[in-house]
Amino acid sequence: MERVLAKDKYISINSDVTGYSFANLGLFTGFASGVYNAVYSLVILGIFTGILGDEKLASSVVGIYVALYSVFCMIIGVFSKELLRWFSKVRLMYIAFLLVVICYAMMSFSVKPTTFVALDYASGVGSTIVGILIPLFMADFSKDIGMAKLNARYYFWVNIGCLVAPLFALNMAEWFGNYRIPFLASAMIYAGGLLFFKRFGIVQQDKEIKYVSPRRTVKSLWVNTLAFFRRPGMPRAYAINFGYYALSAMRVLYVPIVVIEQGFSANVLGWVLTIGILPYIIFDLFIGNLVRRVGPKLLMIIGMASFVGFAILATFLQGYALLAIFVLWQISGAFMEPVHDLFFFDNAQKSEQSRFYGVFKTTSYLPKVIAPILGAACIAIFGATSAVWFVPIAVGVLALCVLVFGKQNIS
Repeated sequence: MERVLAKDKYISINSDVTGYSFANLGLFTGFASGVYNAVYSLVILGIFTGILGDEKLASSVVGIYVALYSVFCMIIGVFSKELLRWFSKVRLMYIAFLLVVICYAMMSFSVKPTTFVALDYASGVGSTIVGILIPLFMADFSKDIGMAKLNARYYFWVNIGCLVAPLFALNMAEWFGNYRIPFLASAMIYAGGLLFFKRFGIVQQDKEIKYVSPRRTVKSLWVNTLAFFRRPGMPRAYAINFGYYALSAMRVLYVPIVVIEQGFSANVLGWVLTIGILPYIIFDLFIGNLVRRVGPKLLMIIGMASFVGFAILATFLQGYALLAIFVLWQISGAFMEPVHDLFFFDNAQKSEQSRFYGVFKTTSYLPKVIAPILGAACIAIFGATSAVWFVPIAVGVLALCVLVFGKQNIS
């Protein structure tokens, strides 16, 4: 059948394909990312330790490397608007999937550090594009379902994948005696996602690629970014999403460090992280149905406010009480996860989503640069790691102000 959605013509697609079909890709991306992330920092640490000969110095360089990597992925997100102008979403999806599969597979071998970095950045291009395209495909086919339910389904499968991924990855690394081997597993999982996507039988009209000077491309990206922030409701959506990812970045980065500093074992940390995934799995589908009745604003307020409250407690609690806080505030995240980007889709016309989503998606990378820097400043000023929770408290309060008092424009 032929369909025209968001200015993209779908020449044919299997009749049983719905928005849920694209949401189910979350199982592949979540599982692959979970396996990859479980060993990624360890591999990077090993590379820089070998180069610098000092593990403590290498650990600080890892933070800088990850920050630069996040900036690079953010630039790719902005540039995705041009890629979508050159290629159909389907063709771009195939290219992005293949790029990740090839790079992850090659990264599993003992390549030179410079080669590893090149492959790492190339895979970042592919994974960033996949992360942008899946929500756009879901939005194209969301008519009778709604993005709230599709988001809930997508993050449900992502979290199912993330639940089993760390144990799978670390056991594989231990079995083979090599932390890089899980990269090959991630490549195979992404390959499975590519085959699953191919099963949809989507055929889109190809776009004619026209040469555009680099200066004109940069100008176009800048104009598009300005246009995004001039659209009513978009600055509010951006600020809310930035707040969500900033809270997430601080939790992911500093919870393991604080747990170990409290004297708990790595095994206890593993259980804290694993149990912390369960609220997401339990709440995702429930929140997807609830958002239709109460709207995303109330759920974000509940999630953000409770996260701030738990962060305040985390600044002075210790021992098992602190572990309980680290698990409980995952419930706060579970309230926010399925709804945090609905403020974009509620304010963007179908014809604008492909154009603006890349700019909006930078909110998932920019906080990974800014939040850790602010956290490091808090540690330097107050002399304690627990001081980092002042960052999510401040960011959460600001995001709540935007949520409650910011101007909203629902399309």
